[in-house]
Amino acid sequence: MTIRVLVVDDQELLRTAFSSLINAEDDMEVVGEAAEGAEAVRLATSASPDVVVMDVRMPVMDGIEATRRITARDAGPPRVLILTTFDLDEYVFEAMRAGASGFVLKSRPLEELLTAIRVVAAGEALLAPSVTRRLIAHFASQPQSPPKRRADLDLLTEREREVLLLIARGLSNAELAGALYVSVPTAKTHVSRILTKLGARDRAQLVVIAYESGLAQTG
Repeated sequence: MTIRVLVVDDQELLRTAFSSLINAEDDMEVVGEAAEGAEAVRLATSASPDVVVMDVRMPVMDGIEATRRITARDAGPPRVLILTTFDLDEYVFEAMRAGASGFVLKSRPLEELLTAIRVVAAGEALLAPSVTRRLIAHFASQPQSPPKRRADLDLLTEREREVLLLIARGLSNAELAGALYVSVPTAKTHVSRILTKLGARDRAQLVVIAYESGLAQTG
C-alpha cells in the first residue's frame, strides 16, 4: 500500500527536499504541496492524503489552525505530522490539542522523516523523547488550572489508568511492555482499549487528556 503524503512548508527549498526524499521511496508518494495553511486545508480534501507533513509558522493560515481544520473532518481525516524546531516548542502542545499525531524535529536527519511518516500512517503517534520532555515542561510551567473533568476516565480499569500514565511519560509500546512485564501485543491491546474508551485518535491525544484531566502530574 502506497502512503499518500501532502507536504506543507512555506520554504520552497524544504518542500522540494522533503518531496524528493518521499517520492524516492517505493511505498510513498507526494500527492500535493502547499506553501500555507489555507491551501493545505483545501488539498487535504481534494488530494486525499494519508499523512500531512505540516510546518507551523506559515503565512495566511498557520499550521496549528490548518491542523485543527483538517483533523476536524468527519470522513476519515488524514494524520498530521508536525515539523518543529527547538525554538518552536511553545507550539507543540497547541498542535497536539489541534489533532496532530506526531512531531519531527527539523534539526534531525531528513531520513527520520520517512520513519515518522510510516509510524503515523500505521496509526501510531510519534512523540520524540525530546518533544515529550518539553511537552511535560510546558505543563509544569503553566499556572495550575482546575482539571477538566472527564466522565469517560471512569471507564478505565486500574491497569488501563496505569498504562495511560506511562503513555503520558512518552513510553513506546515496547517500553510499556517492559514496564508492565507483559508482551508487546498485550501492551498494544491496552492502548487500543484506552483509545476506544476515551474516544481518542491516537497516543498524542492521550497525553493531552492525561494532563488536562489531572490524572498525570508534572511532578
